Amino acid sequence: MRVVVTGGAGFLGSHLCKALLARGDEVVAIDNLLTGSLRNIESLFGNARFTFQRHNVSTYVHVSGEVDAVLHFASPASPADFERIPIPILKVGSLGTHHTLGLAKDKGARYLLASTSEVYGDPLVHPQPETYWGNVNPIGPRGVYDEAKRFAEAMTMAYHRHHAVDVRIVRIFNTFGPSMRPDDGRAVSNFLVQALAGKPITVYGDGSQTRSFCYVDDEVRGFLALLDSDYVGPVNIGNPNEYTILELAEVVLAVTGSPSPVEFRPLPVDDPAQRRPDISLAQSLFSWKPEVDLHTGLARTAEYFRSA
Repeated sequence: MRVVVTGGAGFLGSHLCKALLARGDEVVAIDNLLTGSLRNIESLFGNARFTFQRHNVSTYVHVSGEVDAVLHFASPASPADFERIPIPILKVGSLGTHHTLGLAKDKGARYLLASTSEVYGDPLVHPQPETYWGNVNPIGPRGVYDEAKRFAEAMTMAYHRHHAVDVRIVRIFNTFGPSMRPDDGRAVSNFLVQALAGKPITVYGDGSQTRSFCYVDDEVRGFLALLDSDYVGPVNIGNPNEYTILELAEVVLAVTGSPSPVEFRPLPVDDPAQRRPDISLAQSLFSWKPEVDLHTGLARTAEYFRSA
């Protein structure tokens, strides 16, 4: 296939580009490099099946030639970005989704939207199935990302119903691995960078809040399985193994051998108390489940940060 990947120089997008090329597809990566980096895709520029366009998809998107699939992964997605660049986040979720859906409609291409577990907000249902509508504060600091993705899902389904665009929606849970930004404000990158530097591990709140961490290779394998499937509605792709943030810190310290102490700080506004995917739908649709355990994935990611 000839596939367009927006956000192709970002953390997830770059891994996705590599996986698509590895299976023989042609890839057009689009990124404005607001949070992405050419370093993530520099190894791909010698591949004749890979091209890169520096462009902001919040403006009109044009790709010449035939396109078989459009994968919309463009969006800042880290907590550090929510207060730093809230308006670009809202724009890429709304205007960017509109423009990339227009591209898919024009080309007769399949469309895959990268949505998020953040659509569930601070969930009142645990674990979270795709049928849960969420508990989101639309005016809180996280709302710019949460509501941008909720709108993006609504826009995607509107194009499916009104224009018969063939769509897929993936709800991504906490993902980690090589190519993460060291300063992106996520727990895994924060803890690893701090541990490797011998600095205190900063845990927000008492560390009892839970998350489920999926290694990027597993996550991308789920993306491609969904893309190749016939299922339209949202599908959770994440690791159902649940850890407290304090447990994550302990595994990071064990993996790195760091003597760093744990330092507690105030909990951010609207920080979800629990987050764990119900992946029974993905398992039943295409037999997907994660394979890389937390310890192994963290060791690989630590090695990336050591060499970065």
